[in-house]
Amino acid sequence: MTQKNKERQKEKTTSVPEKTGPVKKQSKNRKDDEGEDVSPDDVADPSNDNGVAPPAERATAFVPGEGGPFARLIDSNFLEFASYTICDRAIPTVEDGLKPVQRRILHSLHEKDDGRFIKVANIVGHTMQYHPHGDASIGDALVNLTTRGYLIEGQGNFGNIYTGDGAAAPRYIECRLTELARNEIFNKKTTSFIPSYDGRNKEPVLLPSKLPLLLMLGASGIAVGLATRIFPHNFIELLEAQISIISNKPFSILPDFQTGGLLDVSEYSDGVGRITTRARIVPKGTNTLAIKEIPYGETTESLIVSIEDAARRKKVPVKSIQDATAADVEIILTLTSGTSTEKAIQSLYAFTKCEQKITTQMVVLENNRPCERTVSEILKANTEQLINLLNQELEIRRRELEDEQHEKTLVQIFIEERIYKRIETCTEYDQIKAEIRSGFLPFKDRLY
Repeated sequence: MTQKNKERQKEKTTSVPEKTGPVKKQSKNRKDDEGEDVSPDDVADPSNDNGVAPPAERATAFVPGEGGPFARLIDSNFLEFASYTICDRAIPTVEDGLKPVQRRILHSLHEKDDGRFIKVANIVGHTMQYHPHGDASIGDALVNLTTRGYLIEGQGNFGNIYTGDGAAAPRYIECRLTELARNEIFNKKTTSFIPSYDGRNKEPVLLPSKLPLLLMLGASGIAVGLATRIFPHNFIELLEAQISIISNKPFSILPDFQTGGLLDVSEYSDGVGRITTRARIVPKGTNTLAIKEIPYGETTESLIVSIEDAARRKKVPVKSIQDATAADVEIILTLTSGTSTEKAIQSLYAFTKCEQKITTQMVVLENNRPCERTVSEILKANTEQLINLLNQELEIRRRELEDEQHEKTLVQIFIEERIYKRIETCTEYDQIKAEIRSGFLPFKDRLY
């Protein structure tokens, strides 16, 4: 060992930490977190692996919310993702009643619209300029809008809402905007635009819809910490309710479903609560029942599977099932001999999906913030927006007519009063402007 290493080793073995203050005599007993005395025998030795860490070490443990790496990860990533999912993907807006993907599909159709049918694959590709997600989600949303029938007209196999059969591939089916959509939800003069996700295009912030689309179409979606389920309503009934709102008259409106069925709203009020929807089952001959309408959210396939399962468990007296659904629903049930049709219908409601209870959650975006609203509140907001849009359009049209009249008046005065004679001898541009201005000056009262 060298001399330098020997000196260093000596320093290590003989050095004593400096005292920073008077040393206090340690008491035999200490206080725990609740103020109770703790004897030295009860305190674990730090060198003992099975003991509890001393207070000094416990103080260095991770405390949530103090800016650790996991807290920063949650703040910067998870909260941003949650906000994006709520505001830009899963929850519809009150103003135009659409989710972002639906709005972008309709905007793309409007850009491509020439009155003729367009391949769905072309619209899906065009929409991807605005929607930063896969083509499958765009295609599914377009098919869903088409089956509602209000805004998009389809040509080809768009599936079947009764049987649950899917649509054909996008390259085989075509679509176009309906007249209702063309006339009532588009107007560039009253639409605000923002850059698309990649900055190459412009897309509408909201569509200037004069229709109560949110209640017409209904909606369902699952976001982060939020979910929404809004039932569709009858279009004519919504318009009648809006007339009542404008006339300051009371109104009442209930959900309406494309698949039909029976509806029990005893636990439902103005979009709050839950509904009970049942299949419409009618007797058809001896020991035979026919299901003519199905509950909301179910298909003939899911209904048949639930009946078969209940029959295997001896819960319903059904001997055979025949699905004769085509343009309309018809599921024929053959009952076991000697069975009462009334009791069979009640057992079908009790033990199969012929009866469903569905809870509504009317979570929407209003002014880009998530909130809960009732049906009447949404419809009143839509009616107020309708009036504002009509006023905006009338004001824009008034300004356009004034500008047109002003232009025609200038031409009329310029020709009738022979102002053009004043500029025949002018040699400079400034002289021409001065002569024209002085020529129009006596007629300024006729100008707007």
